[in-house]
Amino acid sequence: MPSADVSDVCMTHQVENQPPPLLDYDAFGADAALVEGVKREGGGWAIERLTEFGRRTTSQQFIELGFQANRNRPVLRTHDRFGHRIDEVEFHPSWHELMRIGVEAEAHALPWNHRQPGANVARAALNYLFFPIESGVGCPLTMTFAGVPVLAKEGTFGEQWVKRLTSTEYDGRNLPVDQKSGALLGMAMTEKQGGSDVRANSTTARPIGKGGRGEEYLLTGHKWFCSAPMCDAFLTLAQTESGLSCFLFPRWLPDGTRNRFFLQRLKDKLGNHSNASSEIEYHDTWAVMVGDEGRGVPTIIEMVQHTRLDCVAGSAGLMRHALAQAIHHTAHRKAFGKLLIDQPAMQNVLADLAIETEAATTLMLRLARAFDSTDDRYEQAFARIATAVSKYWVCKRTPQHVAEALECLGGAGYVEESIMPRLYREAPLNSIWEGSGNVMCLDVLRAMSREPESLAAFDSELQKASGVDKRMDTLVSQIQKGLQDQYGIQFRARRLVEQMALALQGSLLLQHGDSHVAEAFCASRLAGDHGHVFGTLSPDVQFTRIIERSHPQIA
Repeated sequence: MPSADVSDVCMTHQVENQPPPLLDYDAFGADAALVEGVKREGGGWAIERLTEFGRRTTSQQFIELGFQANRNRPVLRTHDRFGHRIDEVEFHPSWHELMRIGVEAEAHALPWNHRQPGANVARAALNYLFFPIESGVGCPLTMTFAGVPVLAKEGTFGEQWVKRLTSTEYDGRNLPVDQKSGALLGMAMTEKQGGSDVRANSTTARPIGKGGRGEEYLLTGHKWFCSAPMCDAFLTLAQTESGLSCFLFPRWLPDGTRNRFFLQRLKDKLGNHSNASSEIEYHDTWAVMVGDEGRGVPTIIEMVQHTRLDCVAGSAGLMRHALAQAIHHTAHRKAFGKLLIDQPAMQNVLADLAIETEAATTLMLRLARAFDSTDDRYEQAFARIATAVSKYWVCKRTPQHVAEALECLGGAGYVEESIMPRLYREAPLNSIWEGSGNVMCLDVLRAMSREPESLAAFDSELQKASGVDKRMDTLVSQIQKGLQDQYGIQFRARRLVEQMALALQGSLLLQHGDSHVAEAFCASRLAGDHGHVFGTLSPDVQFTRIIERSHPQIA
């Protein structure tokens, strides 16, 4: 048998026609829709901060933290070696490092620490850059952020917690909160028998003294989902004599002993692997009532509203990161004699994904500006309905979008090292979290009925593009007719909310977006010049121009 030549063997190990790693680029500056939107919606003062953070998220070290946190999932420790109940969740050091980065960047508190116009816009953009790299840390950061406006109304007790929750020092130790430099907030609402129907909750709250707002209670019950069980305190719902009420319970009691709530198990989830979600039980768990007795849902809904903003930002960010991976891969991979990005069929797919991403990003930033305008009745009315509309549509579009972006990488996209499988597993979550699709649609109908000023504000937003494009005007007219016809409106709810979302995106793009993106959006999404999958745009679209706006250029 002839011996193999060493040079022949080495030839099989030559790597050709593979893209370089997508690292060390300006993730903020390379996203034209993001940069333009942040400036337009009032966050221009944060450009330097966002540029610096965007570059950080594309470093090898940062990306590797996300992979490590997912490879090393949290572990539940119910007891110590001597048999004492401890109810702790053990995390890999990468998780704590990512949490430290997030807290120091004020991903959990930027609008509360910087009371200026555009603070929510800046924070939404920051999390848009951050969460796709590792979405698991998003849950505790979002819960902490969203709980602040609820607790800020609770006098001295609430102020003490707000000070802890807005600290920019991460302290992951399981200690009484007065021994820590910062704190995090979780939430436990749903139960086995109710799910989204929280009014069916059976957990009970028994007053220790006179009862009422700001008073002490003991809770007994079981929560099917507790978000981020490593947190220092949690908002929860329980029944009192006056009905469902809201409570805050800490992990540790004021006397320095452990509170009586018990982690039963961690959920084995489809995705979001680095984050712990758990079932918990209350056995005379000490808590303080937040808000008025019997008004638990209205009290906690402000927290829910803020978390829904993060759902939109996180989903838009997932789209953007998936698109960046797809464009980068196809810009370096050849097939049939030329780069994939130069192939007409691939250009159609990439441009279509880019249009969807720009529409989601533009909508997210407009919504964030409404959250900044707490003293503006119009903006608050707009946010009431636009938040549900945006969460429904942007979060619904993300799984299909990420799947198509993954396919642009071919088999390489199906491999964990590419990050695409992690993005794909993450894609459905925001559509489920804090209200699934049907809940969002019913919430829109409820807002229209109970708060007609919210629908008026939404319509005014659409009218800002009136007369600019006939396709837009036609859709707005259809929406108005659909709203006036109450027959079977719950059956039509999804279709109606979809139209509202598309009209709002179309209005924003026509007013502020790139003209080529706006034209392609109106032709495909509003006028129906589009198939049932991505990559079915008209040949008249300016494909190269649209793709270039989203190209993640690396040095």
